Amino acid sequence: MDPIYVFGHRNPDTDSIVSSMAYAALHNALGDGNYQAVCLGRLNDETSFLLERFGFAPPPYLPSVRTQVRDIAFDHPATLSEGVPLRHAWDIFRQSPGLFALPVTTEDGGLYGMLTTSSVAEWDMDSIERPEVVDLPVCNLLSALEGHIINADEDVFSQLSGEVTLALPTAGDCLQGLRPGGVVICGQQEDVVERALQLGAGCIILCQSSLAEKYRGLSSPTCMIATPYDAYRAARLLYQALPVGRVARTEELSAFRQDDYIDDVQETVLQTRHRSYPVLDEAGKVIGTLGRYHLLKPRRKQVVLMDHNERAQSVPGLEQADILAIIDHHRLADVQTGNPVFMHNEPVGSTTTIVATMYQEMGLMPPARLAGLMAGAILSDTVLFKSPTCTPKDRRMAERLARIAGVDLDGLGKDIFSQSAESEKSVAELLSTDFKEFHIAGHSLGIGQITCLDTDRFLIRLPELLPAMEAMQLQAGYDMQLLMLTDVLREGTELVFLGDEEVIRMAFGVHETAGHHVFLPKVVSRKKQIVPALALLWG
Repeated sequence: MDPIYVFGHRNPDTDSIVSSMAYAALHNALGDGNYQAVCLGRLNDETSFLLERFGFAPPPYLPSVRTQVRDIAFDHPATLSEGVPLRHAWDIFRQSPGLFALPVTTEDGGLYGMLTTSSVAEWDMDSIERPEVVDLPVCNLLSALEGHIINADEDVFSQLSGEVTLALPTAGDCLQGLRPGGVVICGQQEDVVERALQLGAGCIILCQSSLAEKYRGLSSPTCMIATPYDAYRAARLLYQALPVGRVARTEELSAFRQDDYIDDVQETVLQTRHRSYPVLDEAGKVIGTLGRYHLLKPRRKQVVLMDHNERAQSVPGLEQADILAIIDHHRLADVQTGNPVFMHNEPVGSTTTIVATMYQEMGLMPPARLAGLMAGAILSDTVLFKSPTCTPKDRRMAERLARIAGVDLDGLGKDIFSQSAESEKSVAELLSTDFKEFHIAGHSLGIGQITCLDTDRFLIRLPELLPAMEAMQLQAGYDMQLLMLTDVLREGTELVFLGDEEVIRMAFGVHETAGHHVFLPKVVSRKKQIVPALALLWG
């Protein structure tokens, strides 16, 4: 069963990670499918602390939901070792009319080449112009002819090389021009057999001939084979005894791996125009083939968006996925869907509160460890219930979950926000902490937020932060770049900014700024206070 990926926004915060995990756990418990919580970025210290505190492993990282080769119902034909006789391969083609190519593999399962119906036909036509064999394994020939060697037991033959002569009765010498080592195909013609032995033929194939009994046990450097087939069929089967590795195309191969993206595959297919392409697994072993028709309607990945509904904050390749549901507590943005989806958007302080409500509605109680994790996520996103986004419902759900988990909310809250005080992290890590991109009335801006118990530890690093913010702003083309240092104890935010200072003064009603930062009392919410203030100013 294909997984249904559940994820929050990029640069995830605790709420987006925990709500994804809780939502996936809920639907897996109900037997709704294979829901898998994943993340789109590095976890912050606070989230890592909570996961470790309650005994959960971090969700795996999902780099993209672009359609991949693994999402295609590609073919799984037989794979042939390079030493398999050509006749065996042709039997497979004949039994599968829609099959045009077979992968040829090395001993360890890696790709050796591709055997196609056209390459077999080309080889067959070439055998008319050049009737010869080179290093033909005798065991392959015996299998193709359903024959057996009649020489003495001590005679050993491994390979044959030479021109092929079909010795039919003629008025002249039917073996004229036969060179030593050549292959002679004949029937009930004792004179031809004797002449071939005299000329040093490499192999004599006796077709439906009683002469096999006369020469049985003969010790000779010439390999003598008896076959029940007539001379014509024996001649054709002779060439079909060749190992497929000799006929397979081994140059200019285009192979795809399961993780390759379909749009990249399509570009290669347009440039090479082969009918079939081998598919390899992570270890480079052949697992199937795909053709152009497989690319027409691939399976799209199925996803659930948690704690966001804006494309700029979501996973790369979202336009190639099927969105099944959106669970969020932010403003409606620009995510579009091709089909109707389940959507739950509620003005509460935490997406985890919404998921906890779903547990209640389903009559299901989350396990104690998960309940403790969910309580911590609500505390995190509501800033210990001090955020203006916090509602009585958030507090009720957090208290209920805390009772299930047997944890103290006050103590848990202090432990959570003490984790963000680790200001020794690199500048890049600080700026990417809970970072989101917004587009408002023609303006673009990036806003990161760090919730902590002491902003002074971060302010002393402004000489490092500001140049990095400026580089980030230039690279992304933001009109404004903000970093919110939200102080739980002071119940406000030290807003570090790059951009038009007049915009900051007008949007937040401040008269003076301390260079590139200003303290905003009672401001702790990005979505409820920072973004709306700028949106109101910009119209």
